[in-house]
Amino acid sequence: MLTSTTLRQVLAWIVASLVLALVIGFVARHVLGHPLHRTLVTDFIQGVPVGGLLAYLTASLVIHAEVRSLQTTVNGWSTTLACGASRKDLGLLRRAACATDVGALNVPEEQVYWQAFVDGAGHGLNGRHDYVLHFPPGGLPPNDASWSLTVGDSGRRMVENPIHRYSVGGRSGLVPNADGSVDVYLQSTAPGAHEANWLPVPAGAFMLWLRVYQPARAILDGAYHVPPVVQVR
Repeated sequence: MLTSTTLRQVLAWIVASLVLALVIGFVARHVLGHPLHRTLVTDFIQGVPVGGLLAYLTASLVIHAEVRSLQTTVNGWSTTLACGASRKDLGLLRRAACATDVGALNVPEEQVYWQAFVDGAGHGLNGRHDYVLHFPPGGLPPNDASWSLTVGDSGRRMVENPIHRYSVGGRSGLVPNADGSVDVYLQSTAPGAHEANWLPVPAGAFMLWLRVYQPARAILDGAYHVPPVVQVR
């Protein structure tokens, strides 16, 4: 569904293209001293690439806006659950958005992705700080298979680290606290006695993926929320 913001952006593209045409005409007549010599061939040669470019930019703008409308963000984590298994029943625009959104490439019944570029307070994640992702007792992502937490740089690329650890999760040997809660330490240097729960992050801006494989009904229904990433230093 197109929002009013998206429609305004599309109209802005149309107005910009009309203004560009008027500027070209003005320059030709008043700067070059003569109007453009137009023929069917020149109109076709000029119109096809310009029209194609404007169509591509407009389509990209509309699809990107649809992707944003599909995402749900809680505690700084964004996910998409609206694509589902029956994509053939979706409209063309939504199917294009689902194909564009990396987090929606798999159907939710198989795998759900969350992405975070900010902490729970809305500040960009950066390796200059130390963070903790605290799962309360019984609060690990519910699933029928497994889950994983992966770190990447601001361009979503893996970054080399001293212990060659790029993800932690349900099968990585995380050590719970005495009350059954689990803390994942997100920092660029080792967290003392908690190295088993350490996920090294790069020195600069970074992001996180949380993947849940064969998610439980609480995730598919939207009842489960990933805890916020909390800055501790």
